[in-house]
Amino acid sequence: MDNHIDLEKPNESAYLNCIRCGLCLAVCPTYREYLNETASPRGRVALARKGLEGELELSPNLIEQMYGCFACMACNELCPVGIRPADLALSMRHIQEQLHPAGWKQTLFQGLIPHPGRMETATWPLRVYQRLGIRRLVYALGANRFLPAKLRDLEAMLPRLPQRPLRHTLPTITEARGQFRYRVGFFLGCAQNLLFAEESAATVRVLARNGCTVITPRETECCGMPARGYGRLDLVRSQAQHNIALFERHQVDVIVTDCATCGSTLKEYGAFLRDDAEWAVRAEAFSEKVRDVSEYLAEIPLEKPAGRVDARVTYHDPCHLRRAQQVWEQPRSLLSMIEGLEFVELPEADWCCGSAGSQLITHYDTSIRVMDRKLDNIASTGAQVIASGCPGCQMQLITGIKRRGLPVRVVHPVTLLDEAYEASNE
Repeated sequence: MDNHIDLEKPNESAYLNCIRCGLCLAVCPTYREYLNETASPRGRVALARKGLEGELELSPNLIEQMYGCFACMACNELCPVGIRPADLALSMRHIQEQLHPAGWKQTLFQGLIPHPGRMETATWPLRVYQRLGIRRLVYALGANRFLPAKLRDLEAMLPRLPQRPLRHTLPTITEARGQFRYRVGFFLGCAQNLLFAEESAATVRVLARNGCTVITPRETECCGMPARGYGRLDLVRSQAQHNIALFERHQVDVIVTDCATCGSTLKEYGAFLRDDAEWAVRAEAFSEKVRDVSEYLAEIPLEKPAGRVDARVTYHDPCHLRRAQQVWEQPRSLLSMIEGLEFVELPEADWCCGSAGSQLITHYDTSIRVMDRKLDNIASTGAQVIASGCPGCQMQLITGIKRRGLPVRVVHPVTLLDEAYEASNE
């Protein structure tokens, strides 16, 4: 590493103080599956240290160990000396991209993902696949059984797609119903726009019903988490600057998102840009305004729904919500407001579901093994509905439920709140 003095790399404190106590082993989903030191937070810290100090070559094999990390942050939370192994794994991915940038990442994370229009075009075949009834026919004939297991699971991951992306149907300004109390900016995430449009539309309805005039800028770019997960911190900063400037123009009191991953990333804009003289103060001000929708609804006077939703419900904590944002009581509080819901706590509710963004694609076997344990816990509750506030988690859970044939519906908690409000109007 001495020949790369200009690299952006973690401080020594990020890895030197590890006392190898092993507490992190007990909470790591990958170590639990393989009982292999290199698949553990402690092992990754040791590898990162040796690579950063020049004892090991920063080879593709070493960096692959960093990509094997699910970045679920359980180890960050538990470490008694403040080492953050999950963050260190992300930093090592960033180092690799500085040394050996991959062209496909430039194309994907700069040429495609930040541009909503291009993303809509890229996913158009999926909407056609559903709209023309091809998907329904595939399932009716059982043709999906003949697909390779990985491809079958990736197809199963898709939720029911909207006919049109939400960006084209949701007004830029949704006026508050009744008395206006708050001017709220809504950060419409990529997955919510393209895959979970009905859920985000429900989020806006719930906010408007509770005195919020909701501003949804159409020009929002990706929050930056996909690029960060693949080591392109430079692109994260560029996307952060775009989104900060965009919401500054709309002068909102708060910025709400219904995606746990987006929320955790938006709240870190201040940290990503703290060394940028032009953007540091603006980024910090932006991040201080960001709230997960369940977090924000718990902060304001909330109308109790008069309608009922009769169902047995459990809840899965997204890692980016519970650990990154320290939000876990609020979603449960929202669910407790709904008459008719029988809430049952999910065993290991805060354990990673195995999604971790793209692990079902890149580390299929590990992702499935972690998911299977989550599905065992879901089945044990007898729940008819599982709620979770992250599209990545929801897609992973949809896959698992289809694999098992469980009669369980996967929803965002706010969807159930919206349904209770709608039921009160009937």
